Amino acid sequence: MLKQPLSRHIRFASLALIAGAGLTAGAAQAQDKGNVHLAYVEWSSEVASTNVVRAVLEQAGYEVDMTSLSAAAMWQSLATGDADAIVAAWLPTTHADYMERVGDDVEDLGVNLDGTKLGLVVPEYTDVDSIAELNDNADTFNGEIIGIDPGAGLMGLTEEVIETYDLDLDLRSGSGATMTAALANAIQNEEDVVVTGWTPHWKFARWDLKYLEDPENVYGGAEQIHTIARQGLEEDMPEAYAILEAFEWTPEQMGEVMLMNQEDDADPYENAKQWVEDNQDVVEEWLSAAE
Repeated sequence: MLKQPLSRHIRFASLALIAGAGLTAGAAQAQDKGNVHLAYVEWSSEVASTNVVRAVLEQAGYEVDMTSLSAAAMWQSLATGDADAIVAAWLPTTHADYMERVGDDVEDLGVNLDGTKLGLVVPEYTDVDSIAELNDNADTFNGEIIGIDPGAGLMGLTEEVIETYDLDLDLRSGSGATMTAALANAIQNEEDVVVTGWTPHWKFARWDLKYLEDPENVYGGAEQIHTIARQGLEEDMPEAYAILEAFEWTPEQMGEVMLMNQEDDADPYENAKQWVEDNQDVVEEWLSAAE
């Protein structure tokens, strides 16, 4: 977790590295309306949603910065006011610890996507259906569960799963990209692999996968993704606040953008702008909240 607020300098440096610098076509208007800083975690779902929100806010006349952070740093930057908003809060389970720590310093604007799920995922052809069966098949999976970034709430839950089921498998940390790479390699070679997974994610559109049953319900039921803002955003930028509060879409809509982002040489920002352009009927519902 960050020990001190992110500086403006670091904020713009991160933007230059991750999202690219430059003004949008409506630069003059954006300068008049001000700058919105969005933080996010480098998950395919949050890359998709944050870039779409960026494109929508730019259409409304704002200049938008994006900074990719670990989950802990993302929440801390929001609590300290260095970030204005996130559309990447998985509640009530995955990010429960972060919300508990900084809940008094942020504002929950509500659900932007409903119908999420967390758990352990294997290829459909794998002859294991439950987490409780993993120990008997540990060698099949090389004695390991392929995870994502170590700061993710999903990783903490998976550690609880290992303890609850007394699993003889090690949790290997990495990133969303290394997790899907391991999954792709295993499927290409028709091997078994178990990874940490969540819905929505593009991997379910690309491959035949299944969640392992969780009889102890450690991962909990379906979650929702929330939009969270820093305290004071409504007073500082009421129109941007209204658009963020109105932003809500479906897993299918998010999946469209995530699949676009998996194409060779894909640019998530350009794809988001294209999706926004192609779905103006949906976008106008969000923008009308600021009128």
